Parts: sequence; structure tokens; C-alpha cells
Amino acid sequence: MKLIELLEGIKFTCIKGDIERIISEPVYDSRKISKDCVFVCVKGANFDGHDAVAEASAKGAAAVIVEREVTVEGNTAVILVDSTRYAMAHMASAWNGNPSARIKTIGITGTKGKTTTTYLIKSILENAGYRVGLIGTIEVIIGDRHIHADNTTPESYVLQDYLKQMVEEGLDAVVMEVSSQALMLHRTAAIDFDLGIFTNIEPDHIGPNEHKSFEHYLECKSMLFKQCKTGILNGDDKHLEAILKDHTCKVETYGLGEGCDLAAGNIKLIKDGGSLGVTFSISGLMELDARINTPGRFSVYNALCAIAVCRHFNISGEDIKKALLEAKVKGRIEMVHVSDDFTLMIDYAHNAMALNSLLTTLKEYEPGRLVCVFGCGGNRSKLRRYEMGEVSGKLADLTVITSDNPRFEEPLDIIKDIETGISKTNGRHISIPDRREAIKYVIENGQPGDIIVLAGKGHEDYQEIKGRKYPMDERVMIREILQELKGIDPR
Repeated sequence: MKLIELLEGIKFTCIKGDIERIISEPVYDSRKISKDCVFVCVKGANFDGHDAVAEASAKGAAAVIVEREVTVEGNTAVILVDSTRYAMAHMASAWNGNPSARIKTIGITGTKGKTTTTYLIKSILENAGYRVGLIGTIEVIIGDRHIHADNTTPESYVLQDYLKQMVEEGLDAVVMEVSSQALMLHRTAAIDFDLGIFTNIEPDHIGPNEHKSFEHYLECKSMLFKQCKTGILNGDDKHLEAILKDHTCKVETYGLGEGCDLAAGNIKLIKDGGSLGVTFSISGLMELDARINTPGRFSVYNALCAIAVCRHFNISGEDIKKALLEAKVKGRIEMVHVSDDFTLMIDYAHNAMALNSLLTTLKEYEPGRLVCVFGCGGNRSKLRRYEMGEVSGKLADLTVITSDNPRFEEPLDIIKDIETGISKTNGRHISIPDRREAIKYVIENGQPGDIIVLAGKGHEDYQEIKGRKYPMDERVMIREILQELKGIDPR
């Protein structure tokens, strides 16, 4: 490919060199610089690619893409752009044959609900016969391959490669989580999404290495609706108007309130056979009675969002109802059947906001006891420990404090910090440092009507201790524990 072809659609100035020359590949990692490559100088948290332009020239790079003036010797071309990250996204797309133009693309942004909603959409579409890829917080799914995810939304170079693989696999659609960081850093800049989704927004990810303010967080989220054909948004969110500022897409809304294009009503909480769920009726753009086997109003929002998306694929109401009943997301309010008498679930809630939302939802089911098992990660803010302890102490009838990922801290020190938070409440608690023993305790002592939550680990299948990750999957633990406890069905 010629350099000029790689730069198609990008506003640039050629400071020096030949833009007609053949290039070997675009790279943004200085460790991968090679002869005839195009080196994109990206400024990261710890390293600025502009500092490697001399190295790139010395190794025979065909060109360097920069966003500030640099001095380059030899025949290496220098291409000046407004943003190297933006340029990299478009170059990566061009290099991979513009794959997003050849597959139906669904992008989901929001503070909560992105992961669950991506899996719901994938489940409904696949139940209707579509082949669907997924890019998200937990994993990337391409056909039968499951690839561990390092970022919610990968760097543009990696993202475009995944999309190319999905096209080559013959997939019909891809549903992806689009983080505010990804939008801010232009990782998805070259994708013209068919559908852009907004779930909700709350103050989060505000800090020196993320967003400078909530207003900036809002602004980044809103970028998705300037690069999608149709926007499907939570019409009940109070920040809807700000999210839609200067939007360029067609707009549809979903929610529980009046005026939403797709609305849910007649909501009823269901508790049976150790399982929790909710039934509801849908009106507006589609008429449907449905049930989803995860608890609470936020499950209705997730289901509504998924239905609003799948409506664009002309999926029948019966197929949607069937898929909602079967949908399950690893580590997100994941029910694990251990008894018909009480309910046990695994959830990723690992901060105070998420834990408060989860426990508040579960209290609506009027459990005999609400039991919360959790720990906190080591080498992280102690404030999170105090806050989670206080939340669980206020809302749970029994808190079992245990270990999470202690990293380089001592588990007992972390537990003491959590106890400091609980001490501000009247909540009953016990401490069992070994997580397996903590899980065994709550199963062995489960009472009729209990709702037991194993919080914090979610989809994770390891425990990080002293720099090493040891296998630890709560689902495996539960099966092993049930086999030990005679008289309990280990299904």
C-alpha cells in the first residue's frame, strides 16, 4: 500500500518526504519499528512516541506521523496531523480494508449496563440466526474464539484488526462496548456505527488519568452520537439532553417514563425456585410481554435497550422473549443454583456505587436475609474499602468479609479497613479470610428465603497474590463445595 492511500480521509501536511512510496505496515509501538513502516507518534501516559522519531529514521521507517514539529534525518517522510490518535484510527481502518463498512456495527456507551447489554443483544441476535462478534470488558468473541480483554475498547490498531477478523469469519454484526476513554482517545474514530447506544451516566472515572470533570465525561460520551446513523438512548436519564448536544444521528428512546419510543410498564418482581427475575410489558415501537431472569428495574432497562436494538434486525417478539429467558452474563448478577430454598449469585460489584445499587435492588425482593460476601483489592484506595464496608453494613443483614485480590498487601490488613467502614453501621458481620471457606460458610448456613451475593470477583477466574495470578473461579469453587456437602444437588 502507498503512504498516500493510508492517509486517505485524514487532514495532513507533508513536511518532508515522498507520500507515494510503498509502506510495509503502520505501527504505534516504538519496539515494533522496522524498515519501510509508518510510525505513528502517539503520546501515552509514560512515553511520547515523538521521542522515538530519530530511532524510526535510523531503522529506515518510510514515514513518521506527528502532531508537533520534529527533526528527522534521511529519507523518512514527516506527516503533520492535528491528532496522531485520530490519524492512527483512520490509518488502521484503511490498512485493514475498512472492515466496519462491511459488518453491522453496534456501539454501546454508558456508566453502567454496557457489559450486560452487549451480551443480551448478542444472545437475542444469535437466537434469531445471526452470527455476532463481541468486543467488551470481559472478552473479545470472534466466532468460536474467546480472547481475554485488556481494555473495554482496544486501541484503534487492535480494534480494526479484530473487525477485519470478524469480516473474514463471515459474521453479520458486532456489538461492542465503547468507553468514554476510547471516545476521548479516538479509538473508534474511523467507525461509522450503524447503531449507537446510551445506557445511563453517573459521576465516575473522574480523576487525573481519566476525565478532568463530569462535564468532560459527558462530552466524551456524547461523541458517539456524532458518528452513528441511529442513536438509541435511555429516555429517562436526566442527562439525555447533554448527551444529544450537537448529535447528527436519528434518535430513538427507551425507558419507563412517558414519551419514550419504547416503554416498559406493568413491572413485577418474580422470586421462584432460588431464582430472581422480573416480568414487564412493552409498548410503543413494539408490543410485547416479557420476562428476564435477572433482578430489578435496571434489568428491565438492559432488556429494553437490547430489544430496541434487535428491533432493527426485524426479529420476532417470540424470538426476543425466548432469548431474554436464556440470556446469562458471566459475573453480572449471575445466578448459580445451589438450592430451591435460597438464592445465590455472583456479581462484579467492586465499588461502593455498584454494591449499593445491587443490594438496594435485591432488598426489593424482601429476602429472609440479605447476605453479602466481599473483599477489596490490595494496593488500591483505602477509601473504597471504608465505603464498601459502610454500604454492606447498612444494607445487608450479614456481611462476610473475605479476600479479593490482595496483591502485595496482607489480606488481614485489607479486612481491617473494611471493618472500619462497617463499624459506622449496626450491620452484623464476620470475617473469613479464605474466600473458598467464606463461600462454603454461606452455602452451608443458607436459610430459606436468603439472597446471597458473592461480590467483587464477577467474571474473574483468578486471585492475584504477591505479583502472581492463581486460578480461582467461584463457579468451580461452588461446584466443589456442593460435592462436599452431602444432600445438596451439585448441578
